[in-house]
Amino acid sequence: MSRLARFAWVTLAFILAVILWGAFVRATGSGAGCGAHWPLCNGEVLPRAPALATMIELTHRVTSGLALVLVATLVVWVFRRRPRGHAARRAAAASMALILTEALVGAGLVLFELVAENESVARALFMAVHLVNTFLLLAALTLTARFADEDAAPRPPGPRRHAWVFGLTFLALVLVGASGAVAALGDTLYPAESLLAGLAQDLSPTTSVLVRLRLLHPILALAGTLAVALASARVLQTSHAPGARRWAWIAVSLALVQVGAGFLNVALLAPVWMQILHLWLADLLWVAVVLLASHALVSTAPVPARARVVPA
Repeated sequence: MSRLARFAWVTLAFILAVILWGAFVRATGSGAGCGAHWPLCNGEVLPRAPALATMIELTHRVTSGLALVLVATLVVWVFRRRPRGHAARRAAAASMALILTEALVGAGLVLFELVAENESVARALFMAVHLVNTFLLLAALTLTARFADEDAAPRPPGPRRHAWVFGLTFLALVLVGASGAVAALGDTLYPAESLLAGLAQDLSPTTSVLVRLRLLHPILALAGTLAVALASARVLQTSHAPGARRWAWIAVSLALVQVGAGFLNVALLAPVWMQILHLWLADLLWVAVVLLASHALVSTAPVPARARVVPA
C-alpha cells in the first residue's frame, strides 16, 4: 500500500472519530455550547472560562476544522500523484465538496439554533440531511482510499448484474440512517424512564412527532439488514473475487451485529455511550457496503506504463 493510500485511510478514520464526537455533542445537549455563533464560539476565538458544554462543542469545531485540512491535503496529494481521469481524483474531489457541505449543514444547525432543546421538525430534517451528507462523505473518502494505489485503476465499466441490488441496498441504508438520526434526537429530547413508558410515548397521539417516528426506525433497520443480506448473498453466489467475497461476509456480519446493538440500545433506554456505539456500527456497515460494491461492480487493472506515477 502506498503512502497516499495509507493517508487516505487515516483521514477516513479521523473523520469517523469526528462524526462520533458530533453525536456526543448532540446526545449531551452541548450543541448550543458556543451560542448562536459560527465559526466563532460565543463571539470569541477562544472563550475564557468556558463551561463544559462549550468545551465539548468547541472540541467538535476544532476537530472538524482539522478534518477539513486533512481532506484538502488528501485532494492535493491525489491530484499531484494520480493521472487525469483516475478514479481516485474523482472520489477525492467529491470528498472535498461533501466536507464543505457538511460544514455548511453544521453551521446551519448552530445559526438557526436547531440545537440543545430545540424540538422542531426543521431540526429533524436538518439532522436527516446531515446524516445523508455524512454517508456520502464517507463513501467518497472510502473510494478515494480504495483507488489511491497506482495499481488499482478501475476498468470502466465493471460488471453490472449486481447494480440494481446495490442501488436498493444503498437507498435502504440511507433511509435507515436518516430515521436513526431522528430517532436518536427523540431519545435525547424525550428520554424514557422504562421500556413500557417509552412504548407508551411512541404510541401516544399527543406526543411529539420526533417520538412517534422512533417506531419507524426498527422497521426500516430490518429492511436494510435484508437488503445487505441480499446483496452479500448475490455476490457470494456469483463472484469468485477474494475482495468481493471478503467484504460480503464483513457487511452481512456487521448488519447482524448492528441489529443486535439496536435492540440493546432500546433495552438500555438509549444511553449516550450506546447511541455512539450504534452510530459507529452504522458508519462501519456503510463503509463495508461501499467497499463491497466497489469490488463487485468495478474491475481493476494495472495502470498502463504511460500513465504510471511515482508511488507516494
